Amino acid sequence: MRPLPFFYDLYTFRGDARTTTVVASFAVPVRRLRRESRDGGVRYRFDVTLVLADTALRTVSRTDDSVFVQAPRALYGDHLLHTHIEVRAPPSRTTLHRVVMTDASTPGIGQLYGASFPIPDYSGSELMISDIALGRPGAGTGWRRGDVVLALLPTSQFPMSSFDVFYEVYNLPAGHRYATEITVERTDDPEREDPAAGAAVRTLFTGQSEAGPDGTLPELRRVDTSLPKGRYRLTVEVTDQVTGGSALRSRTFHVRGGAWDATMVPALRRGRPRPTPPPGRPNESLPAGA
Repeated sequence: MRPLPFFYDLYTFRGDARTTTVVASFAVPVRRLRRESRDGGVRYRFDVTLVLADTALRTVSRTDDSVFVQAPRALYGDHLLHTHIEVRAPPSRTTLHRVVMTDASTPGIGQLYGASFPIPDYSGSELMISDIALGRPGAGTGWRRGDVVLALLPTSQFPMSSFDVFYEVYNLPAGHRYATEITVERTDDPEREDPAAGAAVRTLFTGQSEAGPDGTLPELRRVDTSLPKGRYRLTVEVTDQVTGGSALRSRTFHVRGGAWDATMVPALRRGRPRPTPPPGRPNESLPAGA
């Protein structure tokens, strides 16, 4: 099999009936895919798979989806195609994950990554925060969670300007006043002429919880800051100002810099009919930082 390197990340959120929702975000530059001529334009196709297996519990959760993009002309090589898939799985500390991407146009081209992936249990009663998911701002197409739409990107593939941050707060009673602090700090240490360039950026929000009957409070925040190329840690801390309890969650991400475009493409279960995008519009294509 010829390799097909790609980027991915996994995110976890509270699921139904004591399960955890696991979302995988995939991205691949079009230069790694075979381009096909179709209907006077070009198209790119690839398949993605997410498998969560726990041999101790003898459980397996899997989904296999397909991605299809048609454009009037070839996209330049670093243009990112990104998508996501989602499964529900029981919480477990012994789960292994496998993610696979294959070029649907040419057999024998693909890549598999895998590792241990403990799945957290969000069913407790203490104050908790889900994983932190990051996406391109102003998404019209993307991963949907309730009323939120997020153009998920793997955390190694971020532009230098603004981006969206999504997370859920669990067990913050409705009506409670609370404070949220979001901190972005650089974790690498390149040589800089201006030492202040590495200073942490902090933003504070306050409000009143509007958690639903299940105790879930979704929060979508925009980080409007220009970050130089490098590695960063984003930390969210939520404090219940009534009880004094707090919860904290962090996520690292990498600003790769430079000008590039990305297209968010919904994945479809294999075998389902694939809609054809309007001519000249490969689903949603936005400049980085738009």
